[in-house]
This record gives sequence, C-alpha cells and structure tokens, in this order.
Amino acid sequence: MEQKIWTVEKECRLDEFLRRELPLLFPEKDVSNSKVRRLIVAGCIYVNGRQCRIPAFYLFPKSKVCAEIEEDRFFFEKQPEDIDFVLAEQDVLFEDESIIVANKPTFLPTEGTIVESRKSMHSCVIEYLWKKNPSLRNPPYVGIMHRLDRETSGVLLFTKTRQVNKAVSDMFQNHSAVKIYRAVACQGRIACRHPVAMNINRKQFVIENFIGRVSAKSARCRIGVLPESKGGQYAKTEFELLGEKNGLFYFNCRLFTGRTHQIRVHLSRAGYPLLGDELYGGESNDRIMLHAMSLEFPHPVSGQLMKVEAPLPEGFDL
Repeated sequence: MEQKIWTVEKECRLDEFLRRELPLLFPEKDVSNSKVRRLIVAGCIYVNGRQCRIPAFYLFPKSKVCAEIEEDRFFFEKQPEDIDFVLAEQDVLFEDESIIVANKPTFLPTEGTIVESRKSMHSCVIEYLWKKNPSLRNPPYVGIMHRLDRETSGVLLFTKTRQVNKAVSDMFQNHSAVKIYRAVACQGRIACRHPVAMNINRKQFVIENFIGRVSAKSARCRIGVLPESKGGQYAKTEFELLGEKNGLFYFNCRLFTGRTHQIRVHLSRAGYPLLGDELYGGESNDRIMLHAMSLEFPHPVSGQLMKVEAPLPEGFDL
C-alpha cells in the first residue's frame, strides 16, 4: 500500500487537490477525475486524521491530507480476460459456521477495486452465501484474510464471522498457516541482474532476502530486491524441484512470508521465471503458471489441524 501525506498550501476542494497531486505521485499512470472521486468515496483519503468521503470537501492552508492507496486496486480497470465467475458448490473446498475456503480461478481479483462493476472472489463468495440464505436482509459478512494475485488460482480462505478474524489473522502472521503453491517455470529470456548462488539441480533450496518496489516509474520488475533500509520487506520462500519436462521446470513452493509477487520475484531472481509472467522475464503464455495448491492451518475455533487442497488446473501436473 502506498501512503502519502501532504500539507495544503492554499484553499481548494479535496478532489481538485488530489487531481493535481496524484499524477506527481504516479507519473506513469492515468489519474482521471473519476478515479479521484472513487478513491475519495471509497474512504482512502484522510483530512487532519479523519476519513473524508466528500469530493467537494474544502481544504484550508496547513491542513494535512493523507492518501492510502493500493495501486493495483486504484489503477486496475476491468480487463478483457476478466471472467464472469459465479461461485458454485463444487468450487467450495471447505465451509462451516466460521470460515469458507474456495478455489479461486485465474483472471479474477481477490477483492473489489474502485470499479464497482468489476467482479472479485470476495463478491462471489458474498453472492454464494446470500443465495444459500435468501432470508437475510443484508449481505452476509465475508472477511478477507489473505490474497492471491489476479492471475493466480487456488486455495483462498475467508471468514464468515468477525469473531474469528483475529485468530485467522494471527495464524497467517505467526506462520502456523502453511501455504504451498505449484509453479511451472521456464529458463529466463532475459539475463538475471542479480544471479542467486544456487544449484538448480538441488531438489530443495531456499531464497530469502528483502524485496519491495524498485521503480515507481517502470512497469517491468516493479518489485525486486530492496535493502531493508530503503523499505524492503523480509521475504522467504522454500522451493522443491519436482522435475523437468519439455524445457519447463515444476516446483512446489512454500511461502514463509506473503509479500507482493514474492514467488514470482524469487524464481525470476533464480533465473527461472514463471511461464506466462512476462513482467519478470517469463515466456508468453495464456496465464501465469502459479497455483495455490494447499493450505494447512489450525481451525480458528476448534484448533484442529486442517489441510485444504485445490485440484491442479491443466498444465500444472508433471
């Protein structure tokens, strides 16, 4: 999440102020009037420490304006590959009174963007639960506890009551939840700038470093190795090489941390970017070959150890 704080120098409306300042923060992006207004209405703007959802709110000199912007949500418009997904019973991997675990398809964002018409896995789960309980006057509560990239498919857990949010959040924070991904990688079409001292012939290896945004102005490799002193966040991934077939490498990947694009960045850094991940040097494909295969976790109420698995899509099995 990008956070920016400004001090107002002269009187103006809030939307006018942001329309002037946000293009300076994101010089390579299209910051339209409608995006600015949606950002304000979505509750992402604070004036003097208080949330402000009024585009015409009047600012005075020395006022403090804070913007909390998730770039992927703010700038992501509906894409041609976006799917019109309806969650069905066969997509639900586990459900009880507290949680629901579902199999997210590719080309569907985890949560909604400021484009209200754009579907998300979160909205699909809400629709599914509401259809099961049509007597509810208001939409059922569904809490987002972790996320998958739009292009990544697989296991995704949501809470159904606020009472279990802390327990679920804690299990992700303290790594008692074990996330395993299946990745299909190719040999990089671009040379690695920072090759990893590792032997790909080893069946298992670990990559750990600090990663973060390395360039605000470039679309390519926007996440990369970044020292902690410059805002990098610790990231650790364990890889198991399952085998090679037709020039492709099949990995199981265990995440110890959950940073943006973590597996994508780590495999690219090793010289084996994901198939379909052109952003990080991979060959073209109809999707990025990354699938959240399983999630093992203690149940937030009973404490019972659970393991939920999502079937491998076509092309992921060695």
